[in-house]
Formats: sequence, C-alpha cells, structure tokens
Amino acid sequence: MKNKIFLMAAAAVAMGVTSCDIDDVENITEMSQSTFPATEQDAAAVLAGIYQNLNETHANPQCSYLYLACLASDDQLGGGGTNDKLMQAEDLMLSSGIDMTNQFYQDRFKGVSRANVLISVLEDPQTDVQKQAKGEALALRAFYYYELASMYGNVPLVRSAEESDAVQGDVKVLWGQILQDYRDAIELMDNKQRVDGHLDRYSVEGLLGRAWLFYTGLYGGGTDISALTSTSYSPLTEVALNDGTTLTKNDVIKYIDDAVNNSGYDLVSDYRNLWAYSNEKTRPDYPFAEGAKWAEDNCGINPESMFAIKFNKQASWSTTIGYANGIALHFGARGGQDYANTFPFGQGWGAGPVAPNLVSDWVKAEPNDKRRAASIHDWEDGTTPKYEYNDDYVQATRYYNKKWSPITSKKADGSYYCTFENDMYPGMWETSGVENFQLGNIHDLVLLRYADVLLMQSELKEDATGLNRVRERAGLPSVGYSLQAIQNERRWEFACEGIRWNDMRRWHIAADALEKQTGVDVMYCGIKDVNKKQSTGYTARYNATAGFAKMPETQVELGVAKQNPGWDGADSNYGGWAN
Repeated sequence: MKNKIFLMAAAAVAMGVTSCDIDDVENITEMSQSTFPATEQDAAAVLAGIYQNLNETHANPQCSYLYLACLASDDQLGGGGTNDKLMQAEDLMLSSGIDMTNQFYQDRFKGVSRANVLISVLEDPQTDVQKQAKGEALALRAFYYYELASMYGNVPLVRSAEESDAVQGDVKVLWGQILQDYRDAIELMDNKQRVDGHLDRYSVEGLLGRAWLFYTGLYGGGTDISALTSTSYSPLTEVALNDGTTLTKNDVIKYIDDAVNNSGYDLVSDYRNLWAYSNEKTRPDYPFAEGAKWAEDNCGINPESMFAIKFNKQASWSTTIGYANGIALHFGARGGQDYANTFPFGQGWGAGPVAPNLVSDWVKAEPNDKRRAASIHDWEDGTTPKYEYNDDYVQATRYYNKKWSPITSKKADGSYYCTFENDMYPGMWETSGVENFQLGNIHDLVLLRYADVLLMQSELKEDATGLNRVRERAGLPSVGYSLQAIQNERRWEFACEGIRWNDMRRWHIAADALEKQTGVDVMYCGIKDVNKKQSTGYTARYNATAGFAKMPETQVELGVAKQNPGWDGADSNYGGWAN
C-alpha cells in the first residue's frame, strides 16, 4: 500500500451536513493509508472535500450542466431578463460569450482532482471503511465526468493526482472510464442503504444505469456529428472498459435489479410529497397541497431520494453561495412583486419558464395524469390572478415549474416569509429574524429518484413492471411495454428535473422535439408574442452541435481541448432577443 501524505480541506457542507445537522467537520491535513481512514467518521471527513464540489458548482448554477439541461430541453425555455443572455443562449444552443460556462468546467475538474487524490492513496484498500471511501470517491469522479462529458462531449481524462497536463483523447476511453468507475465503486461498497447524504451502492447502481443508457444510446451509431444527430436509434449492448474487461447490458440489468429489489428505497405514496410546496408551514394556506405531506418535513427522510445535493444556512457572500440552493433562486418567479401575487412560490430570476408544448403534449397524451398539476402551475388559471408579468422578462409563459421553485409561507400577521425555511427552522439563521431570498433556499436538490431506477429497469428489460408502478402512483392505468410508452413516461415523471435533455439526445429524437418550441406563446417584456426562431433555429443548431455546449475558449487556448462542432460560425452567436 502507498504511504502518502497530502492535503485536503474537509468542508462543513459535506453530504449529510444539512439544515438539521450543521456541526463543523474537523479539517484533515495529513493522511496515510496505513492508518487512515480508520473509522466512518474519518472517511466522512476526508470525503467532505470531494462532495463539497456538488455545492461549489452551484455557487454559479447558471454555468452548470444541470441548469443547461433544463433550459436546453423541450420542457423549458430560457427566460430571465433582457440582460440574462446566458439563460436564453442555453435554451437556443447559442453562445453568449467565449467562456460562458468556463466556471463549471474549472469547478468540476477541481472535484475530479480531489477524487483522484483519495483514489490514489487508497490504491489497495484493505478495510471495509477504506473500500467504502474509495467506492464513494470513484462514484463521485464518475459523476463529475458524466456531467462534463454530457455537456462538452470529449474532455481530457485525468485519472491520477500526478497527472496535470492531460488533453483530449478517444471519447470511447472517456466513457469507458466513467462506466468502469461506477462498476468498481459498486463492487467496493457495502450493501447498506445510506440516509446520511452519502452515496451507497444502490444509488451508484442507478447512476451507472443513467450513464449506460446515455452513452450506449447517443453513441450507438458512431462518434462523429452525423452519427450523433442521426434519427436512427440503435443502442450498444456492450462497452469495452479501460481495464480490458467488458460491461454488458445484462450486467447493468443485474445492477439495476439490485437497486430496485434490495435497496430499501421506495416511491412516496403521493407525488406531491416530493416537492417543497407541500411542507407543513405552507400547506395550510395552499389548497392544492391539502392532504399531502412533504417527505422532508422537519428533517424527514425522503424514501425516494437516492442522490441529492444538500444545503444549509451557512451560505454567505463571504464563503460560498453554493451552500444555498441556487437553482431554486434562479428558477423563482420573476418580478420583484408582492409575495401575495406568487404564493406559495417564492421569487427569483425567472429562468426556465415551462414550454407550452410540454403542457399541450402532456394533456393530449395523458389528460388525467395527476403529476401535471403537481409539476406545473398555470399563472392564468384563476388561482393567482394578480401575477404581474415583468416588463423585463424574455420568453415568459403562463406556465411555471413548481418542483424546484423557492417556496414561501405566511406569517401570523398576513405577510410572508421569503422562504419557508425561515419559518420551519427558526434560530438556524446567523442573525435572528433576518431573511434573504437569495440565500434562504436550503431544501434538497434531488438528482436521482427511485422512480428513475424503476423506469430504467423497464427500459433495459423491455418489461412494463416498473413502468406501471410509476403510472399507478400517478393514477393512470397499466400499459404494455413499448419504447414510446417509456419515452412518454419518463418525460411526464421527470418534467423539468433536467433529465429530459439527455433522454431525448440518446433516443435520437431531440431535433424534432425541440422544434415544437418554435411559435409557442410567450411574453416578451410584458407584451404577448411567440417564441420566434433565433439564428438558424432549434433543429439546425442541434444538428450542428449534437447538443454539446461550446467548449470554453480558455480551455481551447490552453491547448487541452478542441472546439466542438457548430461553434465557430457567426450563426452560433447570441446577442440578444431578436423580434
């Protein structure tokens, strides 16, 4: 075993350090594999710095893969104000600047680097604690690379703490490492379900399934731009890994079956219980939530949450705003208006207005689906008649994403808390009575739900069992298995959760689906309009790029990466909304 000393700061926002558990973790400065980590507490401390990267990227959520995945899909538009060109550019697959997402690129590679240090030290783990710690580090490295590879395509593969000058290689090798890391992590980790915010083997099995489906679907016909944008869907059934072994579809099915059957995770009984608007402070004044109960009320454990980013009250401008849920802030209702106009939804920057084509497609396919009203609010349905469309709001629609919104609650005097967390967790804030709508959202951002694993199982096995478990909760009748059925179910179940983007790409249906956004009703600066074609339009931009973002010019100039196809011409630039 290596006997190696290195430095790593353990962060107080490690997974599991939430609004209900905010004690600081001791800094760990010297570690040797011969003695460290010796206990689960030791392992949690050293892993904290790797997990903290989840929060680090959410200090600038508008640059992140998850944010882009929401706006770029056919579920949501860009939104924001006339100066928020990045939001609109991400929806339109256009460039708002030479380094529009470079912060995310840099931050995620920082997370990779931290994971590499621990993986290197634990080259030959001996104890169960060491194996679990290495498994978590491998899984986090795989997840960070999954997001980078989903966003940029081929990125440099760095696999050791000593390797610092890596450049792009073969994208097949990159994905072979992602899948291998997930597989190796599963084999190292114990079979215990974790409810402390850490990854367990079952959540990693779900993440492996997600990566497998994306890679084998998108790259099934080849790696060049014509193959990636082809409308032919022919997924791979086996992938060569970098250690000389092969991962097969049947291997992945076994892992997903394990996650479904043995994990202890389960569906919540009521779909509304997944979302913060059903919390006990807001629920009494929000008729739609009557009879529901938020799974996380008063630090409750959500049985469906398999992987989530945790937040806490320590967010500040002097540390990192990523300790607060920045996605909630960005997706908050735009306007700076009276909270009575938007209750129970809080306010923010107006990113990601729901695309009307999502609603119309959903109503046509499943008119009785309970999830639609639980996911999307209609500002014009008569329940919030005073909502004021801001006169600086681009691509505003009448539809609003409830799931990841900031949520308010009423005070006894009839006024409003800017976030319900100020009401639910009294005394948690550094200055009693002080509220901050930008830093006060601290509810979990769930990245992987048990419902996803059920639908992966159905898709991989071409069997409707998991599919119909998900449909039953939605109040829908059972159906037979078909690819169209699974495509629809995934779209409805995960609407506006950032999952649709990679789904539509791997199924090779993205170009046609995106075009449905052209011509839908929007508001532009308070005036009724339609979502007009910008530059060459959705279909042409997708076919030019395969959905991969512009590689930051800083990285291109450093010589570590080449610019992606579709980003060199003038038609890739976005200078502002053109009417």
